[in-house]
Amino acid sequence: MTSPVTVELFIIGNELLIGEIQDTNTHWLCRELNALGGQVIRATLLRDTATVIADELRAALVRAPRVIITSGGLGPTADDLTLAALAQGLGRQLLPHAAALIMIRDRYDELTARGALNQGGLNPAREKMAWLPAGAYPLHNQVGTAPAVMIESGRTTIICLPGVPSELKGIFTTSLQPFLRTVFKSGLSLLRTITVQCNDESLMEPVLSRVANDHPTVYIKSLATTIDENRELDITLNSTGQDEAATALLLQAAMDDLITGLTKLGFGCRDK
Repeated sequence: MTSPVTVELFIIGNELLIGEIQDTNTHWLCRELNALGGQVIRATLLRDTATVIADELRAALVRAPRVIITSGGLGPTADDLTLAALAQGLGRQLLPHAAALIMIRDRYDELTARGALNQGGLNPAREKMAWLPAGAYPLHNQVGTAPAVMIESGRTTIICLPGVPSELKGIFTTSLQPFLRTVFKSGLSLLRTITVQCNDESLMEPVLSRVANDHPTVYIKSLATTIDENRELDITLNSTGQDEAATALLLQAAMDDLITGLTKLGFGCRDK
């Protein structure tokens, strides 16, 4: 089978690390990328500190995931440092981008014409959002004002998205789609769940470990619950690929093997 597209996530913002704002972007991106057949191999929460972000970027580029997605730090204020940190980490200049300037100006003019803002055009804070690392290019943000940014480094594509969830989702589902269709092609993810009449993972562990070892293309996870609240628990099986029929066969084989093994231990199983 074709290896899945590997992805790392950098979720950036002091407000996340002090608990002021709950991070929902990681959860949403993981679900969307898994549905495309991708494999998120790492997700990291980072402070708005340029050297920290730059160091993490350099370390990730050594691991060479196919895609790095950042969330947050693209706005007009002084603490929005993602693009400067990206330039630092890549060893590239931070330069004004003509197309990004036009994109930002037009977006502020549009929002002002609609009565959403009081003043259109550009000012120094708005122009800051158009300073991109050399070689980067902007992606239209139809919800907010800061463009997303895409840049290549070796075999890795770095995509910088705004941290506001509605903006992140809006760009991911519109402006970013051509890239996603090209890189993930016809990738897909299949998920099956069985409910087992047992609430003790330790009793099922020998079967779970054997089946996981025998079916390495299928991710198998038991979903533990509070023991004295439920006499059953669910086990999920997930497999990604590009050929739906072949992926389904691999998933079914693992599921049949798992059910057979658990049944031999005396635990009833049913599809959920």
